[in-house]
Amino acid sequence: MTDQRVIPLQGVHNFRDYGGYAVQGGGRVKTGLLFRSGEHGKATDEDLAAIADLQLQHVIDLRGNSERNANPCRRAEGFDAQVHFFDGETAGLAPHVEAAKDSIDADAAHAAMERLYSQLPFRDNLIWIFKRYFSALASGEGASVVHCLAGKDRTGMAVDLLHHILGVHPDDAMEDYLLTNTAGNLDARVAAGAKAVRAKYGNVDDATIRVLMGVDARYLIAARKAVEEQHGSLDAFLEDVLEVDNARREALRLHLLEA
Repeated sequence: MTDQRVIPLQGVHNFRDYGGYAVQGGGRVKTGLLFRSGEHGKATDEDLAAIADLQLQHVIDLRGNSERNANPCRRAEGFDAQVHFFDGETAGLAPHVEAAKDSIDADAAHAAMERLYSQLPFRDNLIWIFKRYFSALASGEGASVVHCLAGKDRTGMAVDLLHHILGVHPDDAMEDYLLTNTAGNLDARVAAGAKAVRAKYGNVDDATIRVLMGVDARYLIAARKAVEEQHGSLDAFLEDVLEVDNARREALRLHLLEA
């Protein structure tokens, strides 16, 4: 199933289908509707043609203005999907770049990423675009792609929350999150991340870069734990903060699940 999820593109990293998982109570998440990726600024013409074939109706861009201005997405001719984004900054720096500030070695990078994940769910601007993500998917208007810069941290958190809403087992949701470490051309993604990190912080070593550009179960666990500590449960956070009430939850399940 892993090979079937990944859409091999040249200039867009980590592009894959995050449907197909079994859900509590029976059934599974539909495939061909839910996609995730890194940014599309370096998409080739062939990439754009492959993405056009998906007939996207919604693009949820979790990046902030500075990231979008630095890497504007390329679009195929005739592109008409609705693009959702926050007009401002959603994370200041991309999370892997922000974490690099405190990363003198690989161990420190792991610790920095865990701290960052425990903070990300509570950033107001990121909450705003997460709300739009769930609203767009609940509309039932067709396929969507959610992405940030590297397609692993903000995107991984959004996808994990949706999987929870749909009833995907936490272990399967974690499996999807960890696919970032093997999906597509990891070396190319690491090289792209290294350029951004070193431009801001100097000569960060390769082992540290690989930690920053990958994902680890401890990161997502840190986010889940922080939410549960502040709100009692993921469900309470989803309803009280992200406006995923019973009606929206049912709309998401109606549109995104199959028997």
